[in-house]
Amino acid sequence: MKKNRFYLAAIFLIISTISCTKVINLELGNDTGKLVIEGNITNIRGAVQYIKLSRNVPFTNTNTYPPVTGATVSVSDNTGNVYSFTEGPAGTYYIAPFRGRPGATYKMTVVTNGTTYTATSVMPGTVTLDSISSKKNDFNSSNNRKEITVHFLDPPGGANQYRFVMYVNKKQVNDTFALNDDFIDGRYVDFDLVENDTDIFPGDTVTIEMQGIDKPMYTYWFTLMQQSANNPGGGVAPSNPPTNITPVCLGYFSAHSTDTKTIVVK
Repeated sequence: MKKNRFYLAAIFLIISTISCTKVINLELGNDTGKLVIEGNITNIRGAVQYIKLSRNVPFTNTNTYPPVTGATVSVSDNTGNVYSFTEGPAGTYYIAPFRGRPGATYKMTVVTNGTTYTATSVMPGTVTLDSISSKKNDFNSSNNRKEITVHFLDPPGGANQYRFVMYVNKKQVNDTFALNDDFIDGRYVDFDLVENDTDIFPGDTVTIEMQGIDKPMYTYWFTLMQQSANNPGGGVAPSNPPTNITPVCLGYFSAHSTDTKTIVVK
């Protein structure tokens, strides 16, 4: 009975998380109805891991994405463990909490409408987010708008890639932030998260999740970041970022380590 109550609480947590998390519209224009897979495996102890399946909609529509139900979803690792996911809320497939292992390779398998989709992701080691801070925004200094900076030490040797997810007053912002250590290997990093979507002012609560991601996921998020930097005012037309899913569909599968910090902006 206690276990059933725990799973019900976990499902409720998923619903609450999804309700306050932005869903990325990965396809623009009128080419709609394509499968979108959003899969995440993290190293957070006790986390409910989930994979979301939906269909894309026209760019001009509201953010209502038809769920894909009745799929078979599983994740396996390089040591032979297989984790079967159960559909909870329509289109969201979850598994009882387990903790991903840095250094492990995870393979996602999704079977829907007679097609099998697979993707592989390697979970990097954890890098600690030392702190986050705020400062006056150079482009909007007259209205006291603030800018967020993350601070951390990049481990020396090897390649490290990062994605930063920003929440302002518990709402995820639209902008994408990605960074690799090509020019910062082994250094202490102060990285400005230049936010063009949401105004940040003193008194706002800002949470930053720093994800350690593998190279294919860095390519995915960096491509999205470049597009957001060039649109709508730039000349680069939005397009689908390079997915790690085969056969090609929209979305991604990411096994990532994560660390999170929160501040009240001063």
